[in-house]
Amino acid sequence: MKAYVFPGQGAQYVGMGKELYDNDATARELFEKANDILGFRITDLMFEGTEDDLKQTKVTQPAVFLNSVILAKSLGGEFKPDMVAGHSLGEFSALVAAGALSFEEGLKLVSARAHAMQKACEAQPSTMAAIIGLPDEKVEEVCAAIDDVVVPANFNCPGQIVISGSIEGVGKACEALKAAGAKRALPLKVGGAFHSPLMMPAQEELAAAIEAAEFNTPVCPVYQNVDGKPHTDPAEIKANLIKQLTGAVRWTQDVEAMIADGADEFIELGPGNVLQGLVKKINRNVSTSGKQ
Repeated sequence: MKAYVFPGQGAQYVGMGKELYDNDATARELFEKANDILGFRITDLMFEGTEDDLKQTKVTQPAVFLNSVILAKSLGGEFKPDMVAGHSLGEFSALVAAGALSFEEGLKLVSARAHAMQKACEAQPSTMAAIIGLPDEKVEEVCAAIDDVVVPANFNCPGQIVISGSIEGVGKACEALKAAGAKRALPLKVGGAFHSPLMMPAQEELAAAIEAAEFNTPVCPVYQNVDGKPHTDPAEIKANLIKQLTGAVRWTQDVEAMIADGADEFIELGPGNVLQGLVKKINRNVSTSGKQ
């Protein structure tokens, strides 16, 4: 069975989507529609901007979303998913690709999400760090014992977890996790503490937009980040999307659940190949490929 997976923030690179824009008339039309919806030419930043331009959350998120969703649409009848999932932001791409959201509605929500997250990051300096070489339970236990805000944010694959929180909290947790046997604790160059309680102001702002948006039943199950389970009910999908901003991305659980439900081929749609690598670390017996 085919599982299509969609990357999140961090996968972006200058030039992403240009080949698609140049060679596919339908793709070009969608990119131009996106420029109109956003009120600025995001295509200029994607194709010819600087890395700093692309690193701004309000640009990165719609850019990665557009690359992924337009790739899925360019496949036409070839796109026949048995299941889909996306990493963080990628969950919005997965929902549009699976027909739960329209292209226009999805882009508006991603743009609203990006602006809300950027605002929350600017209001309170915060950060994230990658922890390598410890079991999930140990990372959860150490974070729970720290007296500043710090939580496991991304369960990417066994032995690779990203923690998120206040600068002090993440700093203390990194020291404690290294003392507990982590091979590495690497601070990440990110705008703030995504998927932590510090995103609560962004969650409250985005909740109203998600509640007002029209969601449909997807053509296949969508495995959502907050619980690692398949969903097709629009009300459940909405509720999980709202929780996602402050909840952890349970990517390991998503992939394990998809494999348990029959997925043996994972196809990554979007910039980069990070998810293919994570899928292989979770289960090296499945087939992976990608399209950028």
